[in-house]
Amino acid sequence: MAAKRTHTGYLSAAAALTAIILLFLALWGMVPYRAGFFVLLISAALFVMSHDKLRGFSFTAWVLACVGFALAWPQYLHSWGGFELPLLIVPLTQLIMFGMGTTLSLKDFSGILVAPWPVLLGVVLQFGVMPVIGFVVALSLGFEGELAAGIVLIGSVSGGVASNLMAFIAGANVALSVTMTVVSTFVAPLMTPLLMGLFAGRFIPIDTLAMMIGVVNIIVIPVVAGLLAHAVLYSRRPWALSAGYLLLVALASALVAASSFAADPGMFGVFAPLRNGLVLGGSLLSVVALSKIIVSVWLGRPGTWIDKALPMVSMAGICAILAIIIAQTHDVLMEAGLLLVLAAVIHNLSGYGLGYWGARGFGSLLGRLGYMAGLRETGAPLIDEADCRTVAFEVGMQNGGMATGLAMDVLKSHVAALPPNLFGTWMNISGSVLANWWKRKQVKSSQKP
Repeated sequence: MAAKRTHTGYLSAAAALTAIILLFLALWGMVPYRAGFFVLLISAALFVMSHDKLRGFSFTAWVLACVGFALAWPQYLHSWGGFELPLLIVPLTQLIMFGMGTTLSLKDFSGILVAPWPVLLGVVLQFGVMPVIGFVVALSLGFEGELAAGIVLIGSVSGGVASNLMAFIAGANVALSVTMTVVSTFVAPLMTPLLMGLFAGRFIPIDTLAMMIGVVNIIVIPVVAGLLAHAVLYSRRPWALSAGYLLLVALASALVAASSFAADPGMFGVFAPLRNGLVLGGSLLSVVALSKIIVSVWLGRPGTWIDKALPMVSMAGICAILAIIIAQTHDVLMEAGLLLVLAAVIHNLSGYGLGYWGARGFGSLLGRLGYMAGLRETGAPLIDEADCRTVAFEVGMQNGGMATGLAMDVLKSHVAALPPNLFGTWMNISGSVLANWWKRKQVKSSQKP
C-alpha cells in the first residue's frame, strides 16, 4: 500500500510537470489548437478535484487552467464593457487578505510564546535572506528595471497564506504556520519598504513612505477587518448572538466605509490610499455581520458557512489576479518567460532549502546548548521535523498577492507585477508537490522541554 501511494505521488508530480511543459510549449506556439489544450487543462482540473489522492493538487490545477487561458487569449482579459480589469487587482488582493484575517483570532498570537524559536528564525530568513536571493538572482540572470524590481519585491514581502494550506497537507505544524504568517504580515509594513529601497532602488526609484502606506492599505487594514469579522462570526458571547448588536456592528462598519468613501482625499494627505482599505474593510465587515443575522440568528444555521465560502473566494481571486496580470504582460512574458521561470525555481527552492535545513541546524544547535547549560535533559533538537517543514513552507512561499498589489498600487507597473505572478504560479505548483510528498513520509517528532 505504501509503495502504491508513493507511485501515485510520483505520477502526480510527473503530471504537474508535464502540464507545465505543455503550457510553455503552447506559449511559444509549438503546440497547435490552443482551445483544445485549454479544454484539456479544465478537464484535468476537474479530474484532480474528483480524485481522492490528487485533491491536494486542485488549486494548482485551476491555476494552470487560468494561466493557460490568459496565455491563449490575453485580449479577453484587458477590459470588459469599458471596465479596465487591472483595476480589480488591488481590491481582489484586499479581499484575499480579509479572508486570511477571518481565519485568525487573537489567540493565534499566543503561538509566539509557545514556539518562539521557529517564528523568530522564519522571520529572519523571510526578510533577511529571501530579498538578498531575489536581488542576486535578478542581477545574475541579467534582469533590469521593473522586472528586476518585481523579483526583489516578491522576495521582500511576508509569507503567503497558501503556506498554511501546504503545511496542513504535509502534516506539518499548522498552528505554527498561521502564527508565522501573522507575524511576518505585521512586520511587512516596516521591512518591505526598507528592503525595496535598499535592493530594488538600484533598478527603479522607490518611494519608501508610499510603499509603507500601500502595505497598510492592502494588507494590514483588511487583515484587521478580518480579525474583527472572526470575532463576529465565532464569538459565543451574548452580543455576537444578538440580532440587535450585530445590526449595530453592521451599521457602524457601513458608516466607516461610507464616510471614508465620501471624504475628500485631500483630508488624508499622504495617507489618501488608506481610504480604499477602509472602504473595503468596513463594507466586508458589515456584510459579514448582516449575513450572520440572516444565516445564524434568523435561520438557525451553523456558523461554519464562511469556512467554505471564503477559501473558494480566495482561490478564485488568486486565479483572477494571475490571469489578468499575465494577459497585460503577455509580450514581456513571451520575451523573458523562460528566464523568469528559472528565477522563480531558484528563488523558491532556495527558500525551501534554507527554511528546512536552517530550522534543523538551528534547532540542533539550541538543543545542544540547552543540554550543555543544564536547561534540558537531552540534547535533542529543539525544533522538530514538523516545525522544520513548516519553516520551509513559510520561507519558500511568499505572499504573491501582496507583491502584486504593491506593484500595481505603489509602483504603478504591470511589468513589476509579472514576476510575483509567475513566482506565485510556480510556488503553488512546487508547494503542492512538496506537501503531498511530505504527506507520505511520517513525521518524526523530537522531545521538547
